[in-house]
Amino acid sequence: MRPPAWLLGVTGAAGLVAVVELAPRAGLVDERYLPPFSAMVAALAEQAATAEFWQSLLETLRGWAIGLAIAMAAGVVLGIVIGGLPLVRAALDSTIEFLRPIPSVALIPLAVLLFGTDMRSTLLLVVYASFWQVLVQVLYGVRDVDPVARQTARSYRFRRLTRVRTVVWPTALPYVLTGFRLGAAVALVLEITGELIIGSPGLGKQIAVSQTSGAVASMYALVIVVGLIGVAVNVVARATERRALRWHPSIRLEAP
Repeated sequence: MRPPAWLLGVTGAAGLVAVVELAPRAGLVDERYLPPFSAMVAALAEQAATAEFWQSLLETLRGWAIGLAIAMAAGVVLGIVIGGLPLVRAALDSTIEFLRPIPSVALIPLAVLLFGTDMRSTLLLVVYASFWQVLVQVLYGVRDVDPVARQTARSYRFRRLTRVRTVVWPTALPYVLTGFRLGAAVALVLEITGELIIGSPGLGKQIAVSQTSGAVASMYALVIVVGLIGVAVNVVARATERRALRWHPSIRLEAP
């Protein structure tokens, strides 16, 4: 009988912890560069006892949440508008394909020029990166609407907002939630990256400060916190997706 997925996950994590704990103690790696896991946990406990750590955590979560909310709102609205107007979509396809692959980190000089090291600089990167994740998914969702259902709504002379609510939205919702899940992960990556490079307030800045001051254990402790936030974001996004799409065949098939 195959063990449950959560047990396999816990076993894998325990194995990684054991490797990180034993490798420095056995002399396989220099403790100056990779301290034992127990030292990281001790450093994390010290960090958790300071107000600076919690303030940095709140700054990171605030920047992530605001950036993701802006990207979701803009991506959903523009995706439905552009996707619902074939001429507009055809006119903007090349522009979207040109802008979408541009790495957000390439905008760092512009962000610093506009906002300095303020939180808005990192927010610009977060919004830009996650916006494309949402927009592209919504465009796919609008394109996937059944033409027969669309024509039927027009035949009954539904208003445009009614067509969006009753025809477009149910089809696009799975794509919207996929964009939310992808955008949430990308937003966190860019939030930490912006804090690391630009120096805006947050955990990324604390990681950079710990690295430059030689506090390696503290640096790894903060990296662990960021990793745990990423896991929590993914879990929440998937739970939201399952709850909102419990009627959808793809979610029903996952049920035991």
